[in-house]
Amino acid sequence: MIADSHAHLDMPQFEADQDAVVARAAAAGVGLIVAIGTARPGNPSIARTMELADKHAAVYAAIGVHPHDAQFVDEGFLEELIALVCRPKVVLWGEIGLDYHYDNSPREIQRRIFRRQLQIAREVGLPVSIHCRDAWEDLYRIVREEGTPGRLSGVLHSFSGTASDAVSFAGMGFLISFSGMITFRNAARIREAAQALRLDQVLVETDCPYLAPVPHRGVRNEPAFAIDVARGLAAAMGVSYDELASATQQNLQGLLGVGDN
Repeated sequence: MIADSHAHLDMPQFEADQDAVVARAAAAGVGLIVAIGTARPGNPSIARTMELADKHAAVYAAIGVHPHDAQFVDEGFLEELIALVCRPKVVLWGEIGLDYHYDNSPREIQRRIFRRQLQIAREVGLPVSIHCRDAWEDLYRIVREEGTPGRLSGVLHSFSGTASDAVSFAGMGFLISFSGMITFRNAARIREAAQALRLDQVLVETDCPYLAPVPHRGVRNEPAFAIDVARGLAAAMGVSYDELASATQQNLQGLLGVGDN
């Protein structure tokens, strides 16, 4: 079995066949899926994600404010999210982070909301799922400042940084999650980052419906394709698929405290 550590199953692309998508994942050997609920006032993503997690034993939920939406939330909204932590299928706070590529929210607001969510994750005892695009210096600084040893753990999701970035965050105890980009022809830098890590430091994800791996480029991505991401990561790390699948499943179960690990 293998785990998909990051999937957006609440999105409109899955509205017509959501249950079939989860069934195909199970048939392919994907035994654990973390569904990401994107928290923004007026957005039904959280409710849809929670409903999906409650319906399917293999699906767990993450909740958090994406950096794109940082400008739309305040402390009152974050308190509403905290109230959901008591739900048994909520196992992760995210995705949160910084995105200086699109700058959909002002950078100062992104930094403030990211920092506050790291504090919340520490307070409620949840690991975090972190998004980063073109913001590695600020991300590293804030995580170092907020990451009290032993009280902050999580995932660098859909990793796109350098080998140095990967080693730095893995050294702080974070798992580095690779998406379908690991299979792309022009992704040599990402494969170099994978080669710098150990099996106990990595995860795989689809980030579906985006970033479909080879050989599925150009179609909607889905959790069943985590198998192909794992094959790409195994090849980059020079290990067998079975070793990679077993390690990443155990790594995610250990982080989230679910299943047998």
